[in-house]
Amino acid sequence: MPRLSKLNVSNPKLWVVIGVSVAGVLILAEVHRRRRRLRVREDFGAFIERFELLPFPQQPPPAARLPLSGLTFAINDNIDVKGYVTGFGSPEWKRTHEAAGITAMVVTALLKAGATCIGKTVMDELGLGFTGKNAHYGTPTNPKLPSHIPGGASSGSAVAVASKLVDFALGTDTTGCIRLPASFCGVIGFRPSHGIVSTIGVLPLSQSLDTIGWLSHDPSILHKVGHLLLQLSPSEPKRMGRFLIADDLFQLSKVPSQKTIDIVKRSTEKLSGYHTPLHINLGKYIATNVPSLKGFSEEPTRQQQGISTLQAISTVMFQLLSYEFKTNYEGWINEVKPKFVSDVADCVTAAITSIPKNIKLLYKIRTELRAALDSLLKDDGILVIPTVADPPSKLLSKEGLSTEVRDRTFTLLSIASLSGCCQAAIPFGEHEKYPVSVSFIASHRSDKFLLDTILDMFSSLQEEVSEVSKALPLPDDSADDSELLKEKGNAAYKGKQWDKAISYYTEAIKLNEMNATFYSNRAAAYLELGCFQQAIKDCTVAISLNKKNVKAYLRRGTARESLLFYNDALQDFRHALILEPKNKVASQAEERLRKLIS
Repeated sequence: MPRLSKLNVSNPKLWVVIGVSVAGVLILAEVHRRRRRLRVREDFGAFIERFELLPFPQQPPPAARLPLSGLTFAINDNIDVKGYVTGFGSPEWKRTHEAAGITAMVVTALLKAGATCIGKTVMDELGLGFTGKNAHYGTPTNPKLPSHIPGGASSGSAVAVASKLVDFALGTDTTGCIRLPASFCGVIGFRPSHGIVSTIGVLPLSQSLDTIGWLSHDPSILHKVGHLLLQLSPSEPKRMGRFLIADDLFQLSKVPSQKTIDIVKRSTEKLSGYHTPLHINLGKYIATNVPSLKGFSEEPTRQQQGISTLQAISTVMFQLLSYEFKTNYEGWINEVKPKFVSDVADCVTAAITSIPKNIKLLYKIRTELRAALDSLLKDDGILVIPTVADPPSKLLSKEGLSTEVRDRTFTLLSIASLSGCCQAAIPFGEHEKYPVSVSFIASHRSDKFLLDTILDMFSSLQEEVSEVSKALPLPDDSADDSELLKEKGNAAYKGKQWDKAISYYTEAIKLNEMNATFYSNRAAAYLELGCFQQAIKDCTVAISLNKKNVKAYLRRGTARESLLFYNDALQDFRHALILEPKNKVASQAEERLRKLIS
């Protein structure tokens, strides 16, 4: 019999030894588990694969120091590195493909300039998401808001930069995949003009929309990387810009426009050579100058025409993406039959089963839109828009992003994606603890001008962020007799003198701030001008003063629907129906929105 069997198992000393041993094993396992968790926290889950690609050798003096010497960077998992399998954020793709034979040209260019690559970052599977979540490799932790999504598809690259694990990172931007995570993670993201940075060695998603973008927390690094990848001449003189603020697009944002627009205005006042910003209704401009879009937008009301046109741009962008994705990957999907998680599976199915009616029209709209924006901006114009409309959603939210959030998000992101213009997402501090980002868009191939402008203005913009947040609201004008002014406002409204009507109603409100009709009437005038946020604000006040004000519910519902807040609009129209069950406007709107949301 083996010696071990002779031990007396009833001996208490034996159990002490066994207990200590088991405890030691458990403690050791816990230490390892905590270390693993610590490693994840240290890199914020940003990387799929860590490695080191050293820069090319530096020439000895008197040769100039390499421009990116000493800087580190990371790359998306859809960018080739020789000897590594490009995973596309998907284990199925990685399993069915071999290691890359060459390194992508953009990576080689950065290595030649002295930078060191330290690994590949997490991305949405096949680049088809925009939350930044990846069911296989984990979701990178947003350093600004750990309990919220980082945004995608270049989520790992944005997180690596935001957590300062690298000096800059490369990603791809097709429908906003650089700009969206840059906004959510509070860093600078640059989408260059379409077609001017090499995509050799990068897996395509949609060749008509794809660009190689980069992110950084430092505007000077963003500028250096841009000059290198865009092969720009440092001797080319800088140009002073004129700013065009898209008022209609700022109404889509939940951040008060004063907190963002005033920052741009004050910064331009401080810096010499910049013109005072002008204001524009971009939707109406595009509706006039991109005639082929008419077939893609639903029949809008006169007030909704601009936003409806911008939504149509988003529709065209996704049809073009679906068509080209299907062309690129339908064969692999049919052969391999990969299993995707729900969000990606829905996107793949929609793309593979889509049959656009007129492909040539999609490309025609793309050409018209670029021409329209080039004509508007020329070589010295910068369009100012919100990067996104909504804050990042919670990471553990069981519900996906709603239709209205997606619509608002891609209405903004599609402008540069479809036109091919260059765009920079710039952090503008916080609002209610969420990161705020404003974007500058320049005409196609005006990348140097845009990069120079960001470098020139960045510190001034950041200085103004805190000042604007402390600013008190401006006092309203004095007024005359309230009822008389209301009647004058009504007369101006009937004469379609909307601005004049607003002035009269404003004067009336200052004399009597407790009259719900004054606010509701002013909201009606704001609606006619397409000033939807102001209309919502006035209607909200009117309802707080008189909860039975049916017109205020109807007008607020119309304004909210125009800004793509479908669920909120639906509630307003339902309130109106409760108060007036036979109200046709409310009934028709309620039915329309129910179908849209479902």
